[in-house]
Amino acid sequence: MNRREALMLGGAAVFATTAARAAVTAGGAPHALPRPVSAESRRVAAAATPSAAAGPFKQPPLPFKEDALAPTIGAETVGLHYGKHHKAYFDALNKLAAGTPYEAMTLAEVVVKSATAKDAAVFNQAGQAWNHNLYWEQLTPGGPKAPQGRLADAIAESFGDQAALVKATTDAAAKVFGSGWVWLVADAGKLVLVGTSNADSPFAHGGQPLFGIDVWEHAYYLDYQNRRADHVKAVVETLVNWSVVSDRLGA
Repeated sequence: MNRREALMLGGAAVFATTAARAAVTAGGAPHALPRPVSAESRRVAAAATPSAAAGPFKQPPLPFKEDALAPTIGAETVGLHYGKHHKAYFDALNKLAAGTPYEAMTLAEVVVKSATAKDAAVFNQAGQAWNHNLYWEQLTPGGPKAPQGRLADAIAESFGDQAALVKATTDAAAKVFGSGWVWLVADAGKLVLVGTSNADSPFAHGGQPLFGIDVWEHAYYLDYQNRRADHVKAVVETLVNWSVVSDRLGA
């Protein structure tokens, strides 16, 4: 393993049940994680999420070539991120789930169950496997360059416009201490931004994420070094597939 690979692979997820989760609205005010939804709503959402088949859990194919996101995200970053990090979460989850009730669940069910049970070892791996499934799907090249229809209306109501959403997402990313994610979430008819630590996500607590931006260093360090804000801004401005996000909203 060379030094660059070692940098990309360094650091395991630590599930911090007491970690503060930062969230911001268009105006920058604190916002709690979305309110829990009913068990039936959670079941329906789980069935509609990526990798719905029960274990052994399989990493979905990367939905584009490794160089498809360049220059915003380089091919080397995508190759290591998907081929090393994302794969490792699935490999570890399958070892942990073998011979346990988790083995018969869908990936989404494992995320919710292990979060509720505070099963840190399983949650770290299942959460990151699920988070990355959503992440790669939303970056699939194609779709309109700007939000359309109901999604555009919701962004305008909650943030003002697309440029304001980009700035709010970048600001939210700056408030995530260490490794984590920034999520655009549908909550009670509004769109909000939620920051989470490590493998955590709004989905694990009943929320409805529309996009998730990975702010672990392995997602950007080869391309941006310590300039997290530049990475987040570029991803939201140039790579997010707004058709995918609209589908998640049901627009």
